[in-house]
Amino acid sequence: MAPAPQIGKPVPDFTLPGGVLTGDRFERRDYALSLQRGRPLVLAFYPGDDTSVCTKQLCSYSSGLEQFQGQNAEVWGISPQDVDSHERFARKYDLRMPLLADTDRGVARTFGVAAPGIGVRRAVFLIGSDGVLHWKHVALLGATFQPLDTLARHLAGMPTA
Repeated sequence: MAPAPQIGKPVPDFTLPGGVLTGDRFERRDYALSLQRGRPLVLAFYPGDDTSVCTKQLCSYSSGLEQFQGQNAEVWGISPQDVDSHERFARKYDLRMPLLADTDRGVARTFGVAAPGIGVRRAVFLIGSDGVLHWKHVALLGATFQPLDTLARHLAGMPTA
């Protein structure tokens, strides 16, 4: 298995199915990291849809999307549940960022966040518009998450394309 992405190095490309709630529609499509180049990206790995801490985390990021968008960044949530589960989760909490389905945890393994028992460790990776990893946080225990202001501060410190 390849080592997890390191700060200052390019992040390996991946494509996952997912969807985003836009108005009343949940728009499904494939999301490819390579197609995101040119904009910073926040990858938020989380253990499960509609669980206590994950819900607080993603609701926080969704309600703060304007702050991310003000820095030209997009946020993608990634967990092992399928796209149908993501749609129910997004609709229940009005989540407005893409939720991606890593059902076989292949991307989680690539990023070094696959974990026995829980499936995926709570983690955040900030990828620059150049596809290089600029910051990451991988939780040992998933009871807390990185707050919006911490992510915004790190995004602000990243070089722009």
